[in-house]
Amino acid sequence: MSDWDLLLTDARIASMCPGGDEYGTVEDGVVAIRDGLIDWIGPASRCPDGSANERRSLDGRWLTPALIDCHTHLVFGGDRADEYEQRLKGVSYEEIAAAGGGILSTVRATRASKSDELLASAGERLQALVREGVATVEVKSGYGLDVDTELKMLEVARGLAANGPADVQSTLLAAHTVPPEYRGRAGDYIDLVCDELLPAVHERGLADAVDAYCETIAFDATQVAKLFRRAQELGLPVKLHADQLSDCGGAELAARFGALSADHLEYTSNGGVRAMASAGTVAVLLPGAFLTLNESQLPPVAALREARVPIAIATDCNPGTSPLCSIRLVMWLATRLFGLTPAECLAGTTRNAALALGLEDRGTLAVGKRADIATWDVGHPRDLAYWLGRNPLSDLLIAGQNISPTR
Repeated sequence: MSDWDLLLTDARIASMCPGGDEYGTVEDGVVAIRDGLIDWIGPASRCPDGSANERRSLDGRWLTPALIDCHTHLVFGGDRADEYEQRLKGVSYEEIAAAGGGILSTVRATRASKSDELLASAGERLQALVREGVATVEVKSGYGLDVDTELKMLEVARGLAANGPADVQSTLLAAHTVPPEYRGRAGDYIDLVCDELLPAVHERGLADAVDAYCETIAFDATQVAKLFRRAQELGLPVKLHADQLSDCGGAELAARFGALSADHLEYTSNGGVRAMASAGTVAVLLPGAFLTLNESQLPPVAALREARVPIAIATDCNPGTSPLCSIRLVMWLATRLFGLTPAECLAGTTRNAALALGLEDRGTLAVGKRADIATWDVGHPRDLAYWLGRNPLSDLLIAGQNISPTR
């Protein structure tokens, strides 16, 4: 006889556990929750006897793991809607950047913003994700590019986590681009990050991982490797913006350091794919940026599949190249732009997204996992990557606690 906090009955379950069909389907399913964890899950015919403080019939609705957005830049000041409008009129990004726009305009706005302003604006974007069933979000820094503002951004990310309801994983992305004060001195800036910023971040417990942008317009492999060695000395896992605009060997570099993920990957070679497969590095694909930048070079989806590299997808929410706060739109875009299946999209926002963050306690519905559970009014889980402009989320549990996001 078991005593449970909550018993969900009459459910159809897409557990996303490997084995069985691609959704890990359980018909006429039951989920028993105790102390924020899944204590039992399976068909009703095999459910053990037990009492529950609350029983809830789902009347045949579908349950999935709550969704995970594993790559975002939610914390930033201002926006770049004016630049978007200029680009629609034919102004090139190079012309915008030369006039002081681009990423450096966001850097200026973020440096000038107070912490409470950043927390409020990021909180609105986070709530938009929660309304679509997201329970875990990764948030990067990278619009400060100086010690004080990078720390401020990470403190805001920790504030998002403290305010709830979603869990927030914070990533230091100080090596996003070379700040104006260090133009032509990228190596000196990496020294600052390694010698001053990263130790301060570690001492204050502000980051769960360290990221960098390895690209011709940002940092080269030698500079990123120095940063990654310092991060690993401090016990922080790494991840990488890799091969987005050219093949700079980013995927191989990420794999060499056992990175949690390599992200973007439009120009990743077959050798890079093989290296990721050997290292267990997750491929995070970002269709929002691909669409916004009007890219034509597709990430190597077929090669990733063949090598059995786990594929995750994410919003990449940021003010310049992916002004996107909808994880379900990302799922639709990934089917249309990258040819992912609806099942791959759901795996990419649950099981594989958890892998990309190094989180073993969520991403599937299984005994011992966190009770992060989304309930959907859909005929089948494939519908989540099909419908646009309709939010079928019926209910959301985060660590077993009922969340009622405002639609």
